[in-house]
Amino acid sequence: MTTPRDLLIIAMDVESGRTAEQGELSLALAGAEVVDLLAARAIALDGDHIVPGEEAELGDPLLDAAAASLVREAPYESVVDWLWRRGLGLSASYQAVLEEEGQLVRQRRRGFSLRPGELVPADSPARRRARERWKSEDPVLVLLAQALEGGDNLAGDAPDVADDSVATVLAAVNDAVVELASVRQRRAIENAAFDNIWRGSGG
Repeated sequence: MTTPRDLLIIAMDVESGRTAEQGELSLALAGAEVVDLLAARAIALDGDHIVPGEEAELGDPLLDAAAASLVREAPYESVVDWLWRRGLGLSASYQAVLEEEGQLVRQRRRGFSLRPGELVPADSPARRRARERWKSEDPVLVLLAQALEGGDNLAGDAPDVADDSVATVLAAVNDAVVELASVRQRRAIENAAFDNIWRGSGG
């Protein structure tokens, strides 16, 4: 399993009581990919820019796709730019692949319903491994989950990350999630103001 897969399973595990918006989850998954690419030495960071390493099979089709999408010529892409570009629709891509693999399944709806049930993690070795990683308070997984909650502390004091490059990535994910929340709030305020003007004019 990979960090993005573990994060998706933890985020979608209904027993955890956590929920994550698709946009925030996509940004966090893109950050998790960078963490795993760093661990595989497929990339390195020069400041906050992603410098590709040697091309290699990473043993996971989603990570292979991430590596294939790297900007391989200078000026290299910043971590923040990667999060917004790679993260576009990424949660849906991961969910589709994991559903196809049987790692995610549809909950059965009670009664008669034509709508598909909610996607939840299957009772599988992958889910158990993700839960064990979570229970062990793996710093990367904990901090990514905290970012999904807008920086809320989910496991006591925030864990330390020894690797400076990984810390840079995690900070970028947190900043991007906060920015996304700000954009949503601003749009909601603008839409509410427009609705008030529209009703006031008798439209």
